[in-house]
Amino acid sequence: MNPPRSAVCTRFVFLFAVGLTAFVNTLQAGETPPPNILFALADDWGAQGGAYGTSWIKTPAFDRVAREGILFNRAYTPSAKCAPSRACIITGRNPWQLKEAANHICYFPQEFKSWGEALKEHGWFVGYTQKGWAPGVALGADGKPRLLTGVAFNEHRAPPPTPDISNNDYAANFAAFLDAAPAGKPWCFWYGGAEPHRGYEYGSGVAKGGKKLTDIDRIPGCWPDNETVRNDLLDYAFEVEHFDRHLGRMLAELEKRGLLANTLVIVTSDNGMPFPRGKGNTGELPNHIPLAAMWAGGIAKPGRAVDDFVSFVDIAPTLVEVAGLEWSATGMAPPTGHSLTDIFHSEKSGITNPARDHVLIGRERNDIGRPNDEGYPVRGIIKGNFVYLQNFEPTRWPAGNPETGYLDCDGSPTKTFILAAHRTNPADIFWERCFGMRPREELYDRREDPDCLKNLALAPQGTSVQSELREQLFAELRAQGDPRINGEGALFDQYLHANPGNIHFYERFMKGEKLETKWVNPTDYEKAPAQK
Repeated sequence: MNPPRSAVCTRFVFLFAVGLTAFVNTLQAGETPPPNILFALADDWGAQGGAYGTSWIKTPAFDRVAREGILFNRAYTPSAKCAPSRACIITGRNPWQLKEAANHICYFPQEFKSWGEALKEHGWFVGYTQKGWAPGVALGADGKPRLLTGVAFNEHRAPPPTPDISNNDYAANFAAFLDAAPAGKPWCFWYGGAEPHRGYEYGSGVAKGGKKLTDIDRIPGCWPDNETVRNDLLDYAFEVEHFDRHLGRMLAELEKRGLLANTLVIVTSDNGMPFPRGKGNTGELPNHIPLAAMWAGGIAKPGRAVDDFVSFVDIAPTLVEVAGLEWSATGMAPPTGHSLTDIFHSEKSGITNPARDHVLIGRERNDIGRPNDEGYPVRGIIKGNFVYLQNFEPTRWPAGNPETGYLDCDGSPTKTFILAAHRTNPADIFWERCFGMRPREELYDRREDPDCLKNLALAPQGTSVQSELREQLFAELRAQGDPRINGEGALFDQYLHANPGNIHFYERFMKGEKLETKWVNPTDYEKAPAQK
């Protein structure tokens, strides 16, 4: 039974008063106040940019954050899809520990509180622009929408450089947030850019971004190297640069107001690039994300690049700690991640903490299109140079069923080209790499095979590394209470989609119902099921 609305309001007022009193007491005691927080999250940006040596993507603002702070070379999201990835960010827990929130477009469980909610309860002014936790539905016990990332600031608009880029003037909305922030009160702002999420204006990277097809020095081996793919990548780069320009304006706004020195700035993306075998999959390309942090008052020896493995589950413990809060006082579920402040305080480059030697990754149900609303469950571990994956249902299509358009892969010129080539030549290697069936186990050596195309797990005797990583992965998942490991993985497929139009999609589509799937192209649908 839901509590009376008056009780909810009373509890909110009480918690706000407690938090504000604690903050005022801290100031009266002469302690250093916590830093403000600017958390900048791109949508579908992989680990590319100037600071990472990607010459065809210009990211001066991100590069500045890295130069005046820390660049993380080995940062990963546990799940390479918008909603579950963002759920990990705001809770500090892996997706398989978040019930419905492991899935895309879900009903966010009421039992899991976000750090945005916790900070607000402790006297912080919390807001966001464009995209916070999404897509899905997050309601409180009173039936009202939860403010997982604070109050929305979306009033200011500006003409976008292409019709497919958001008209949200992110930087102007950040300035409006700062104007609204009460004096003497710490604040936290979530910059949730919509770029470089698809769609793109084809050819905009060249026509509007001043780029050339020859700017790209290498095409990953999972895609053909041709004009279509190169244009697609440059259009992606153009949208990344749009996100970065607004970040630069936000840094300038903080400088103008004298706030930059006492602001922790974290810049990252929810998952890798929205290309076949990228976003929505599991592995190096989809899960490896950019990450940089700057904070003049809290990061030692700025300009470092570190090689520790870090995960999105480390974000929540970091922000709670720098906010000066005890985790037990937040009301949040116990975190799986660990605060990054050990790296902040270290003066080392490279490996700063040898214990940070791996990350766990995985996925449950992303987009629709399989029979019985099934997902494609995967768990994996990235440790050292190796990527190990366990595909729990290898008889299912990784990118979604062909007859329903491979809906687990966003529509794009690259996707369209690969599908068309496969129809002409069923033996086309690029279709196999991006859309074909996968074995139960995969093992890749990133040093020798950076595109992760040579599956070492297919060797007749396997490898000792394969056995060791499998054992470690399953031991950690059992300790974390993963239902998939405990024989209850079917739960994830039974959770309802938050969009009613998604429920029983495959069965309805196969019966001839006209259903909307705007994120793929009409030509993505195969006329008949492909051969497994």
